[in-house]
Amino acid sequence: VCLFSVAANVLEEDSMEQDIESPVTIHQPKLPKQAREDLPKNISKECAKRKIQRYVRKDGKCNVHHGNVRETYRYLTDIFTTLVDLKWRFNLLIFVMVYTVTWLFFGMIWWLIAYMRGDMDHIGDSTWTPCVSNLNGFVSAFLFSIETETTIGYGYRVITDKCPEGIILLLVQSVLGSIVNAFMVGCMFVKISQPKKRAETLVFSTNAVISMRDGKLCLMFRVGDLRNSHIVEASIRAKLIKSKQTKEGEFIPLNQTDINVGYYTGDDRLFLVSPLIISHEINQQSPFWEISKAQLPKEELEIVVILEGMVEATGMTCQARSSYITSEILWGYRFTPVLTLEDGFYEVDYNSFHETYETNTPVYSAKELAEMASRAELPLTWSVSSKLDQHAELETEEEEKNQEDQNERNGDVANLENESKV
Repeated sequence: VCLFSVAANVLEEDSMEQDIESPVTIHQPKLPKQAREDLPKNISKECAKRKIQRYVRKDGKCNVHHGNVRETYRYLTDIFTTLVDLKWRFNLLIFVMVYTVTWLFFGMIWWLIAYMRGDMDHIGDSTWTPCVSNLNGFVSAFLFSIETETTIGYGYRVITDKCPEGIILLLVQSVLGSIVNAFMVGCMFVKISQPKKRAETLVFSTNAVISMRDGKLCLMFRVGDLRNSHIVEASIRAKLIKSKQTKEGEFIPLNQTDINVGYYTGDDRLFLVSPLIISHEINQQSPFWEISKAQLPKEELEIVVILEGMVEATGMTCQARSSYITSEILWGYRFTPVLTLEDGFYEVDYNSFHETYETNTPVYSAKELAEMASRAELPLTWSVSSKLDQHAELETEEEEKNQEDQNERNGDVANLENESKV
């Protein structure tokens, strides 16, 4: 709409220059989507503002879809992981179908053996020894297949020793059934015990904040664990997702840059018993070094935070993720304290976990603050000798000035004497 209004104004101005009196009917042009997205930024702030597409959503799921994957056979080479990654409805469907197909398949073979041996023609004949006792049709063969593969053994249908092909089939079905049971039950167990649900009890603050800490500008966010069981060997990382263009002109979409949250000092290794505030010092190595409060809303960036550790109950590795875009970074705020000391224990109030309060913070970037601090400290860095030299120069200038004043006074006295003589 903004682009249409601008185009209409341009057309109106052109038409007025050509013929002021002639009426001109302006039709709003229908521009393609690409043209609407490539809106000039100098039109207006509201028109130029674009919604930032998340790389990682707030719940930790990656907002990336893989398309045109031609080598789909690679999924079958690791069929176990493929089944574990499937959704529950598909996993249960495959689980039921595998057992049903194997039971039907071996049931059909048992029926064919009985049919080819002529057991169906001697049903009820006590002088005839069938391959499987009390097998009189496909349904009974299917039931015998289920009993064999699941090792139920009701004792009504049993295999006899006069059927060598049946004995071989019994061995094959027993081994294959054990493999199927181990594979499917193992797959279901791994899927049930996946640590994804454990990651849902690891929470991140809704917003990140930028404020002063120990005289330095810092980017901070808060993490917490809702469970009483702890995350062992917990560590945290942060990535800056921002497109960039190299000096050679190469455009790198969604470039990933590390954000130091205490890697060199060991502060990235957490003892996550109570909520912790993770701090990133904005220094010369920080990607926020030249970003001020006024420039922050104009940046198209995303901060992805990753919390990893082992689940204490199962020993499996757990990973929780979240992200912050520019609209979720509050300049000049701090987090409200959530930890209080009660009678014999510490209590965490998770109602205030996401709350922040405003604090006095400079609006300048860390680079500008460092430059102002260096200019303010410049006189203090002068040496003693330079100060003595400066003092000597000042004394010399004062003596020269006093001498000039004395000469002027002597000249005036001499003039008065000459006048008096005349």
